[in-house]
Amino acid sequence: MDPAIGQFIPLILIFVIFYFFLIRPQQRKAKEHKKMVEELKRGDKIITTGGIVGTVDRIIDNEKIEVEIAENVKVEVFRANGIQSLINNKADIKK
Repeated sequence: MDPAIGQFIPLILIFVIFYFFLIRPQQRKAKEHKKMVEELKRGDKIITTGGIVGTVDRIIDNEKIEVEIAENVKVEVFRANGIQSLINNKADIKK
């Protein structure tokens, strides 16, 4: 084996480890988040990235949604980076 190639083996192994333990799971999580955001519909309970819990009131377009955070209080939120998660049921919210 050529000594020059032998020097690159640890570097290649580190890259493979980073790929399987960091890069791949992050890509999977981003894909799941994108799918969740695309499937939002009226009436879904969400948590914004700012920590505000609200209900989707209206889908404005592909980029924005209108969220009701209190009675007669509505805010526009960007879909791509304004929504943290979807709340499945009322037990997820601690009052």
